[in-house]
Amino acid sequence: MKKNKTGSFLRQSSVPIMFLIICAVCIPLSGLSPTYLANEIVTRMGRNAFLILSLLIPIMAGMGLNFGMTLGAMAGEIGLILVSDWQIVGIPGMILAMIISVPISILLGLFCGKILNMAKGREMITSYIISYFINGVYQLVVLYLMGSLIPIKHNSIKLPRGYGIRNTVSLLSMRQKLDNLIPLTVMGVKIPVATFIVIAVLCVFIVWFRRTKLGQDMRAVGQDMEVANDAGINVERTRILSIIMSTVLAGIGMVIYLQNMGNIATYSSHSQIGMFCIAALLVGGASVDKASIGNVFLGVILFHLMFIVAPRAGAAITGDSMIGEYFRVFVSYAVITIALVMYEYNKRKAKSLEGARLEQEQLEEENQ
Repeated sequence: MKKNKTGSFLRQSSVPIMFLIICAVCIPLSGLSPTYLANEIVTRMGRNAFLILSLLIPIMAGMGLNFGMTLGAMAGEIGLILVSDWQIVGIPGMILAMIISVPISILLGLFCGKILNMAKGREMITSYIISYFINGVYQLVVLYLMGSLIPIKHNSIKLPRGYGIRNTVSLLSMRQKLDNLIPLTVMGVKIPVATFIVIAVLCVFIVWFRRTKLGQDMRAVGQDMEVANDAGINVERTRILSIIMSTVLAGIGMVIYLQNMGNIATYSSHSQIGMFCIAALLVGGASVDKASIGNVFLGVILFHLMFIVAPRAGAAITGDSMIGEYFRVFVSYAVITIALVMYEYNKRKAKSLEGARLEQEQLEEENQ
């Protein structure tokens, strides 16, 4: 029995264990100091945690990994572009960008949720393709409509032709304003206290939300849609609400992410955000149908620690830092593949064990 439990734990924790080993090998080779690594991890946790937390609600509702969070990220970028043009700076600018992103995120989440209800059982690949489709609409808006149909006053963010947004929009007026709002340095490590307070509020909200009627409905839908429907739960509405909430939170999270970066790569900031957030969540030990707040923070630490040390370790081993760069890009995609394969393997293994148990019980009944 103990052996079975150990085997089950190793199977379920295979991805975090693999990353622990990679980090344990790469950290000494990188030659980076503990203070530098701690600073980088704390910064990246403040930058990414809110975005990754936005993935938890669709998983609770049984909709898997929401690649459609990219839709919320695009809404957040539109809010920041408009605020930059209006020259509203600092924390007020951030708050206004979040407010602008919310209605856009709700509309996009509603569209995404309705499409995903038509593709039950294939939500992840469908949300991935939807993100590409909406990206095309986003490119149309920022490349052609902003400056021509949507008023943009300042030439500093417009393309020289008079319409369309430049490749990079500066956010120096609000760069790290939230991070530096409550300054605190502990043993040389700069801690973005205000950002962590915002993240903590979201964590408390998620814990509270799970206990609400809607949260319980989402969990019931995630466990079995047919049983939930028989219990009187509006399954399709509940699923749509989970995607809308995730998209709205992703829009707010993108504003927090970009204020830390200090600029918007107009056409590419959002392109990989869903992939990296999902990879970090899976590295933390989450699966397609189960994820916790603890998985988020463990994932940020392990995934981004690998991102920091891999190029330096690659340079130390091969003399070429690009090897480490290729390695970390390869790993970010590979971890999603491994996690999905392990999820399917564990699901089949559980079904097999359940079948064997039922067969054993039938034999015992016959013998009696």
